[in-house]
Amino acid sequence: MSTPNLLVLYGSQTGTAQDTSQRIGRQALRRRLSVQVLPLDDYHVANLITESLVVFVCSTTGQGDPPDNMKNFWRFLFRKSLPVGSLCRLDCAVLGLGDSSYPKFNFVAKKLHKRLLQLGASVLLPVGLADDQHDLGADAVIDPWIASFWEKLFSLHPSYADVIPLRDDEPLPPTYTLSFLEDSTSKSEERLRIQSDETVPSQLHPFPARLVFNKRVTDHSHFQDVRHIEFDITGSNIQFAAGDVVMMYPCNASEDVEQFCQLLRLEPEAKFTLTPSGNTAVPARIPQPCTVRHLVESVLDIAAVPRRSFFELLSTISTNELEREKLLEFSSAAGQEELHSYCNRPRRTALEVLADFPHTTAEVKVDYLLDLFPEIQPRSFSIASSLKAHPQRIQVLVAVVRYKTRMFHPRRGLCSNWLASLDPTSGDVHVPLWVKRGSLRFPAEQDRPVIMVGPGTGVAPFRSVLQERTAEGKTNNVLFFGCRSQSKDFYFRSEWEAMIKAGQLTLFTAFSRDQEEKVYVQHRVKESARLLWDLLANKEAVFYVAGNAKEMPSSVRDALQEVFQLEGHMSSAEAKQVLQDMERMGRLQTETWS
Repeated sequence: MSTPNLLVLYGSQTGTAQDTSQRIGRQALRRRLSVQVLPLDDYHVANLITESLVVFVCSTTGQGDPPDNMKNFWRFLFRKSLPVGSLCRLDCAVLGLGDSSYPKFNFVAKKLHKRLLQLGASVLLPVGLADDQHDLGADAVIDPWIASFWEKLFSLHPSYADVIPLRDDEPLPPTYTLSFLEDSTSKSEERLRIQSDETVPSQLHPFPARLVFNKRVTDHSHFQDVRHIEFDITGSNIQFAAGDVVMMYPCNASEDVEQFCQLLRLEPEAKFTLTPSGNTAVPARIPQPCTVRHLVESVLDIAAVPRRSFFELLSTISTNELEREKLLEFSSAAGQEELHSYCNRPRRTALEVLADFPHTTAEVKVDYLLDLFPEIQPRSFSIASSLKAHPQRIQVLVAVVRYKTRMFHPRRGLCSNWLASLDPTSGDVHVPLWVKRGSLRFPAEQDRPVIMVGPGTGVAPFRSVLQERTAEGKTNNVLFFGCRSQSKDFYFRSEWEAMIKAGQLTLFTAFSRDQEEKVYVQHRVKESARLLWDLLANKEAVFYVAGNAKEMPSSVRDALQEVFQLEGHMSSAEAKQVLQDMERMGRLQTETWS
C-alpha cells in the first residue's frame, strides 16, 4: 500500500481548531510525512474525491453553526446532488471542539462525521468530541484522540513504523523568515484604507469607522464598567438589520507592546518583509514591509492565555536546563494538570510566561514569532441600534472585562479594555470594523408579537429590533430585562419608558440585588405565564433569549416549560416537545455568549 499524503482541514472561529490542526501538522512533520494544513474554505472542495487521507478539525459556533471559514465547504458538502459513494477513496477522521454548556455541543463535528459516512468515506476513528468544560480543557479528549489516530494510521501503513522521527528537542524550521530592511524609510501600508464606493467592508477589508462617543452607562459606584459606544459608518456601504453583529480586531495595550519588544530585544520601528516557507501564504493582515510595532500591536496575540503548542515550541528552543525541564513538563500529556494550574486557572498571559522564562525568551529567534503566537482573532458584538433610528451609525453595548485571579495584576479582556481606552474627545479615533449577519431572525408580519428576554448586555440586539419595529409601526413587543440594581445598571431605561408611554412596549424588570431575595428574569417569565401563553398559543408569538451562556438560557427555558405545563395543562414531556417544535420552526431563538 502506498504512503498517502496527509491533509488537515479545519473550521475555526476563535483559533483553537487552527491551533489543534497545526499541532497535528507538526507531529506529521516530525514523523517525516508529507502534510498540508488549511482552513476548509481555502481548500478546493471538489478535489475531495481524489484525496486518500484527511483529518477534519472543526468547532461549532452560535446555535450549532459552522465557523465562518468553513461555510462554503459546508454548503457544498450538503448538496443533495452529491452522489452516495463519491468519497469512497477517502480515509478520514473528524475531531470536534466544543463546549458542553451550549445546547448543540459539537453539532458540526457530529453532522460532518455522519455526512462523510453517507458519501462513502471510511472513517478511521469515532468522532472526537473535545469539551472546553472539562477540568483539563479540550486537551483531555484531543491528546488520546490524536494518539489513536497515529496508531490507526501506522496499522494501515506499517512502512511508517520504519521511519525514524525527528527528536522532540529538534526544532522544526520556522513557517516564515523575517528579513529586516536597512532603509527604515521604505513605505508600508499599515494605515487603514478608506473604502472605494464599490467595496462592502469585510474581514479582509474592514471599514475605518470614526468613534463618535464612548460613554459609561453604569453608575460609578457599580463594580462593572459598561460602555455605550457609537461609530460613524458614513461612506462605508454597510447595511445591517436587527440581530446582526459588528466585528472588529482589537489592538494590544501599548505598555504590553513595549514590554514584549524589551523582552525579545526588538526595535519597535524596525521594518521587515516576510517570506513564507513551502506553500504557506503570508497572513493577509501583515503588510509588506511591516514594522515590528505593527506586528506586535495589531497581529500577535501576546495578551492571550497561551496554548500548549506555545510551550512545546519554547521547549525545543530552550537550552537552559531548568527552564527547558519545566517547559517539557507543560508540553507533556502528564503535565496538563500542572499547566492548567500555572496558566489557565490564573489566566496567565503569553507575555507573562515569557517574563517567567527569561533565558528561553532571550533565545527566541524573530523568525519563530508567527509560530509561537497566534493572530489576534476578531471580536463580535451584537449591534444595539437600528439604521432607522440612527442613520449611518452603529452602536454597541460593551461590558469591560476586568477581574482578579491570584496574579498580581487584574485580568483584562483585550477588546473591551481597548475599546474603553479610546477617547474620541482627544482627536479622531478610527476602529476597523465590518458587519456579519447574526443568528436571530425577526418576523416580518405587522401584528405578530415578539417576546424578548435580555438580561444585562443581552438586551443589546433587542434595542436594535425595538428601534426597527417601532419605526415600522409594530407595537406588539414584550421585553424582560434583568440587572443587579435599578439605580446602577438599568440600561436604556429612559428609552424603554418612552416606548411604554407610546404604547409600543410591555416591559418586565428583574433587579436581582434590590431586595433580600434575588429575583431574575426567569422568575418574571413564570409570573407572566397567562400573558405569555396567550401570545404564544393564540397569537403565534416568537420568543427570543440573548445573554450570558452560563445558567440563564436554560433557566429561562425551564421557566417557559413551566408556563406551558401550567397554562396549557401539559405534562413535562409534552411541554418539552412543544419547546423543541418551536425551536425547529424558528419560534424559539437563542443567542448566547460565554
